[in-house]
Amino acid sequence: MGFIKRIKEEIEIIRQRDPAIHSSMEVFLYPSFKVMLHYRLAHKLYMNRHYFLARWVSQRGVRKTGIEIHPGAQIGKGFFIDHGNGVIIGETTIIGDNVTLYQGVTLGGTGKEQGKRHPTLGNNIMIGAGAKVLGSCTFGDNFKIGAVSVVLCDVPSGASVVGVPGRVVKRNHQALPQEDLDQVHLPDPIMEDISGLHHANAELTNRILDLERSLKEMKRQEEKDRTRADS
Repeated sequence: MGFIKRIKEEIEIIRQRDPAIHSSMEVFLYPSFKVMLHYRLAHKLYMNRHYFLARWVSQRGVRKTGIEIHPGAQIGKGFFIDHGNGVIIGETTIIGDNVTLYQGVTLGGTGKEQGKRHPTLGNNIMIGAGAKVLGSCTFGDNFKIGAVSVVLCDVPSGASVVGVPGRVVKRNHQALPQEDLDQVHLPDPIMEDISGLHHANAELTNRILDLERSLKEMKRQEEKDRTRADS
């Protein structure tokens, strides 16, 4: 892809996914735009084994944007980072097409292991602010990870993941529209469990009240029977 065509593509991606933008000129001020320009050059240098130059270009991008993308990472088309400060993407990370990350997301490793040690993401994915995806996890397509979740295991396609540690709370196996970038309205398994306990507690309370009423009625009936017998 030519340089001009890639610039136009980056502008279109940002304009589609950020409702705060009012003109194409604003795109040139966006950290996501700046860091992707640095990443594309750094990645090309990295693939040609110019490792020092690749890291030099990459670190310039970090200083300008607060976003750290290792030049060895593989990133597909339609990639967007909203705001982005604090985003970290490790060396062996593989990212598919149409992926959106919010600020503070980490796609990192779990230690000093060698080889493939960072996540592999599919297509059509949204990862909420502050989420941490660690280790050589493999993810399918069309899923969301809720804000501040910590994911350490594989995630199937069509899933929604929330919590610490992250748990799959929804599987719809439907494509995730890129306009559907809602970080808030995701299932909450803890609240669902609490709601279930409240429901069960209410049922038990009602049964106890019914039993108490039945016992009182039985006592009243016994007293009536004794009164009749005495008379």
